[in-house]
Amino acid sequence: MYPMAVERANLLNMAKLSIKGLIESALSFGRTLDSDYPPLQQFFVVMEHCLKHGLKVKKSFLGYNKSLWGPLELVEKLCPEAGEIAASVRDLPGLKTPLGRARAWLRLALMQKRLADYLRCLITRKDLLSEFYESSAVMLEEEGAVIVGLLVGLNVIDANLCVKGEDLDTQQVVCKSAILDQKNYVEELNRQLNSSVQGLQGRVDSLEKSNSKLIEELAIAKNNIIKLQEENHQLRSENSVIVMKAQQRLEATQGDVDVELNTYKQSRQGLDEMYNEARRQLREECQLRQDVENELVVQVSMKQEMEMAMKLLEKDIHEKQDTLIGLRHQLDEVKAINVEMYQKMQSSDDSLKQKNEMIARLEEKTNQITATMKQLEQRLQEAEKDRSQAEDGMRKFKQHFASKVDGVLKQITQREKQMLQIETDLKIEREWRQTLQNDLEKEQKTVLQLRTEAQQIIGLKKEFHRLQDENRQLKGVCEEQEKALEELGYKLSESKLKIEDIKEANKALQGGQVWLKDKDATHCKLCDKEFSISRRKHHCRNCGEIFCNACSDNELPLPASPKPVRVCDTCHALLLQRCSSTAT
Repeated sequence: MYPMAVERANLLNMAKLSIKGLIESALSFGRTLDSDYPPLQQFFVVMEHCLKHGLKVKKSFLGYNKSLWGPLELVEKLCPEAGEIAASVRDLPGLKTPLGRARAWLRLALMQKRLADYLRCLITRKDLLSEFYESSAVMLEEEGAVIVGLLVGLNVIDANLCVKGEDLDTQQVVCKSAILDQKNYVEELNRQLNSSVQGLQGRVDSLEKSNSKLIEELAIAKNNIIKLQEENHQLRSENSVIVMKAQQRLEATQGDVDVELNTYKQSRQGLDEMYNEARRQLREECQLRQDVENELVVQVSMKQEMEMAMKLLEKDIHEKQDTLIGLRHQLDEVKAINVEMYQKMQSSDDSLKQKNEMIARLEEKTNQITATMKQLEQRLQEAEKDRSQAEDGMRKFKQHFASKVDGVLKQITQREKQMLQIETDLKIEREWRQTLQNDLEKEQKTVLQLRTEAQQIIGLKKEFHRLQDENRQLKGVCEEQEKALEELGYKLSESKLKIEDIKEANKALQGGQVWLKDKDATHCKLCDKEFSISRRKHHCRNCGEIFCNACSDNELPLPASPKPVRVCDTCHALLLQRCSSTAT
């Protein structure tokens, strides 16, 4: 299959050159073409070779033969407009062979300017053509469609051909070397390949530059990703340390809270017992007071005042207990807020330090509150001692009425002093409460700051994900460019093979001149610079050596080629000297 592919490629190139040359020469000729016009004869020979490629051999009673008239005769069935040409071909006198009929049909279709349309109808029915052609023929492959597309350009040509049966039957197939100028064909193909190679080289250079830029950007992106990963790892380690510290502090605070609760419960039980004992003692005093009422009318008013004082004391005790309970609830709320603050302080070191300071302040405040609680308990104990002293005084009052009145008056004055002290304590507690509320507002502000920092961290995470997506896109672009570079390398290798084939053909044309192989030359022969992708190899058409572009950018006509071709600097100087010597 490989030789057939090479033949198809060669036929396609020959068709391109013949059609292009025919159109250019016809436009420059400026009048109707006749059958003796050489480019037109070359075109018909090339078309005959293209139609004969891959044609099956059919067996008849006279032997084996290949006939072009069979597939061309199908056009009449596929396109009714071609029936007139087929009928005129059959009616031509002197046509005896199918090959002559096929040649006449091609000439009539060209004069009618419908050759491209008829062949397009024919190649669309590959099922019918498969009876006449092999599977790898030009008419069944993509090259046939390309040739048919090129034939559309012949519609601008006006031709007046003389169709004679004897000439068409007896016309010999001219060899390709006699019809086409092989030297011009090779040179034209070489120029086209050189231009395509230069274009591919420019694309390769631009792709290498863009690839280098992309590699640098990818390296920068990788460095940024590594930095972000390191920062993320550090933040995770710091967060784990903060969590451990917060858990330890929470455990310590929970232990302190449990101890405080136990002490509060014990103190509450003691206060309840003392309150019950006080109530019982008050009842006993009431009974004693009822017994003494008949004897001491003046003492009744004093006793009523004492009862009022005791009730006020009881109310104060209840109020202090309520304030203690409220303070405990506030402590619980403050501790709950501290727990939330500990959970939210995992974002950064600065917030951790601020929270530590706030926790220290709160602990100091809790210590102060516990100290105030202890002071209140001590004052309650002192009040209970005073009450016991009052009870003793009441007993002594029974024994010594006069001295007891004085003692009761003293106790009342003392109780009034205690009430004043308790009121001052309550004022102090209210001030502490206001300070606690201020601290809570400050903590709420810090919570808002922490939330903003958390949002910033979320933004950083989104940027990190965006950088990951950009990295994936850059990797995809790099892979696509690598694939494009591989395809370009494959195309360059194919073009190099074609150039080597053309060089070998050119050697044959130049009379067996020995050219240096590309593998044998690694440096320019004149400037001794090493060859690379940017510094390409070029053969001198005179001496056959390999030079760089700077040392072989001269063009002169040679005996083997009348057109100017590439020569090196030394050959250029020698040829100029020869020309000057011959001229003199």
